[in-house]
Amino acid sequence: MNDQANSVDERYEAATPATLTSWSRIDSTWMLGLFGTAIGAGTLFLPINAGLGGFWPLLILAVLAFPMTFYAHRGLTRFVLSGREGADITEVVEEHFGIKAGALITLLYFFAIFPILLIYSVALTNTVGSFLEHQLHVTPPPRAILSLVLILGLLAVVRCGEQFIIKAMSLMVYPFIVALLFLAVFLIPHWNGGILSTASTLPQPSALLHTLWLAIPVMVFSFNHSPIISAFAVDQKRRYAEHAEERSSQILSRAHALMVVMVLFFVFSCVLTLSPAQLAEAKAQNLSILSYLANHFSNPTIAFAAPLIAFVAIAKSFLGHYIGASEGLKGLVLKTGRRPAAKSLDRITAAFMLLVCWIVATLNPSILGMIETLGGPIIASILFLMPMYAIRKVPAMAKYRGQASNVFVTAVGLVAITALLYSFMA
Repeated sequence: MNDQANSVDERYEAATPATLTSWSRIDSTWMLGLFGTAIGAGTLFLPINAGLGGFWPLLILAVLAFPMTFYAHRGLTRFVLSGREGADITEVVEEHFGIKAGALITLLYFFAIFPILLIYSVALTNTVGSFLEHQLHVTPPPRAILSLVLILGLLAVVRCGEQFIIKAMSLMVYPFIVALLFLAVFLIPHWNGGILSTASTLPQPSALLHTLWLAIPVMVFSFNHSPIISAFAVDQKRRYAEHAEERSSQILSRAHALMVVMVLFFVFSCVLTLSPAQLAEAKAQNLSILSYLANHFSNPTIAFAAPLIAFVAIAKSFLGHYIGASEGLKGLVLKTGRRPAAKSLDRITAAFMLLVCWIVATLNPSILGMIETLGGPIIASILFLMPMYAIRKVPAMAKYRGQASNVFVTAVGLVAITALLYSFMA
């Protein structure tokens, strides 16, 4: 497997320097890899959280989805591209802001991504456990054993190398897109109005703003693929040199258009099928929308297909986020002054990830609670605010100053972070 991963790395190196004259297979691989990282537990819980807010907040969030996702990830990509050749996000922070700031941002970067691995560990265990119990009618093994087996399986894939993970994720996206589209279309005959029952009454402005305020962190998390942006930007710079920003923006725009269209169609299909009371029940059961739908319908096809789709979505997002989380943890270790061998550092990282993910998956905390209080707001500080601050302060990013999108991205980031403070105080 390592030989296979190395051969993929060699093909990537051989592509240097590329031109913008044509769209390459590797560009498509990255586009689908970005899509694959974003579509996971957040997406599968988005219909629940967004639907509980009512029709009008969901409609506003749908309008904001593409600009919020594209401008933020483009800003983070530009930030990584502004550093020296081959520098990842933690090294670029140190290059621009100094050693102390670099250590702080590396710490935040790790804590922005690592909780997502914990969320995926819980979601994966719940999905497989529910599938065994409700679809296969088999008593699941003890939760501690089930979660350990699942996480060990994913870490075995991780050992194959970064580029192998990206290629595997891009290949998994094809059947996943088809399956998600099939499920959204399958639900159409079952549309009963669902969330439209809340559309006849316009919410009070204060209530609407409050709902949007608390929903934006979940929206940020649902479309987030910041953990893979660092590796994406480094590869674009290696392949396209001075054209890296232009091509990376093209790849990002296509990836975001694909994910926004697919996700919103799926979300609206779900919330038009299930009532607000049923969405609240799904939240109380700590299940993804797919697992709830599988238990809700008597149709054997949907009962088996939905949990399998959820499993693929969560598994591939776990792999994509592991790249960013391991990058952050290794950066923290190196900033302590210790320089372990690369293989030793990989083993230490994998052992730490396994232990903590296993403990949290066994304890089974609320997934939506983790998203609201950990995932979305912390990600916002790295994804939305840090690149905007760099545009103001770093000479290498001065050319991006004065754009209206900068104000929009900053505003969304501040909303997400203040929502975190509110949730702690409430």
